[in-house]
Amino acid sequence: MHTKPKISEKISVRTKNLRRNQTPQEVILWSRLRGNRFHGLKFRRQHSLGRYIVDFVCLDKKLIIELDGWQHKEEKQERYDTVRTEFLESCGFKVLRFWNNEINNNLDGVVFKIEEFVN
Repeated sequence: MHTKPKISEKISVRTKNLRRNQTPQEVILWSRLRGNRFHGLKFRRQHSLGRYIVDFVCLDKKLIIELDGWQHKEEKQERYDTVRTEFLESCGFKVLRFWNNEINNNLDGVVFKIEEFVN
């Protein structure tokens, strides 16, 4: 019998909290991705992969979408993001990163970049 690996309680609580407290930009992008609206693909939000929680993932396409705010410009956060991205890519995922202001000012451009990857 095949069972899913157990997610640590700490990560499970954190993912639920993140889903309840999305940023405005996450809400906007999720409205485009949810419910198989985006090319019939199933996206998950605030999904755990290993010890990391990603903003959005399409498991079928091995695609992760991350939305970054100002804190991701800080040197310590940049180093963390690099290690995290390297881990996720080593698991076979493609990581697309967008700044929050791209969602605010150029949502169609963001959606186009995602479409380029999935097609």
